[in-house]
Amino acid sequence: MPKFITPDTCLSSRPSLYQVHNEEIVDHLFQSGFQAGNYSDIVLHVRQNAYRLHALILSRSPFLAHLMSTSPQTAGAIYVPLEHEPEVTEEPPHLALGYLYSSISLNHINPQNARAALAAGCLLGHMDDLCNYAYEVCRQSITLENITAWLEFVDATPASSNGTSTPIEPPSPLSPRTGVFGPYAQRLRDNVFHFLVVTLPQMLNVGGQATPVSPHPDGHAPSDAGRDTLLQVFARVPFDLFKTAVESPTFQIGSDQARFKFAKDAIELRKRGVARGQGAEETVVLAFGGGFGGSAVHVTRKLRKRPLWKVNS
Repeated sequence: MPKFITPDTCLSSRPSLYQVHNEEIVDHLFQSGFQAGNYSDIVLHVRQNAYRLHALILSRSPFLAHLMSTSPQTAGAIYVPLEHEPEVTEEPPHLALGYLYSSISLNHINPQNARAALAAGCLLGHMDDLCNYAYEVCRQSITLENITAWLEFVDATPASSNGTSTPIEPPSPLSPRTGVFGPYAQRLRDNVFHFLVVTLPQMLNVGGQATPVSPHPDGHAPSDAGRDTLLQVFARVPFDLFKTAVESPTFQIGSDQARFKFAKDAIELRKRGVARGQGAEETVVLAFGGGFGGSAVHVTRKLRKRPLWKVNS
């Protein structure tokens, strides 16, 4: 009696007939539906681009489903409002829309577009896999070369105190720029913090035994090249993150005295840069015995007093 091959009797080492069939459908939807726009019933306008897509597929996104049900449609066209979403740049909406059709869009996420892809995925909603993947790419791509861009991102992200440093100013309201990221904003902020206090000092070997030494510009005393680089970075760090980093016990760059001297030198650089013109004065003190929440180094920022003018009557 002949044996008939069924999906359940397929070899486990090969894709089942169910998997092959489903993959063929998804590939057809992506190639014919998303890429070619065949049989589209809606035109989605995203910034300067227009996509011929399919309402049933777009309804997988809560954001787009709400938009389609509440926006007036002119000749089957819908406009996605991104005027207040600067993090959602030109390319990532294409990736996120493609992800509604197929996960193949994940292959196009890279360190250059990962943050914007994460923003687009968070905006459209129900894209946990895309968001988690884009977040991991972001986390792994924080480097010395792009830390300035990440510091700008952190500066727009409200801070949350973890209790390891002395109190800072009350957190600012949710930033319109980073609000789209939801909980990923704080996670990215934490990743930047870890890079600043752990990864970067280790990478530059600050306080290590084999730290490279370079000649001082005046030709007299040598300078620590790794420490100098770290100082240049910390000179651009937003104050709340700077304070938390310097006071953190995980910021291991030597003794308390070395950390105090580093903070003092960084503040001098900050006076000519990020702290200039803010009407506040940053200072650092060294408390023997660890009197500030366990940290011997304490950073403060005080508003400068405006001079009082005496008026003669």
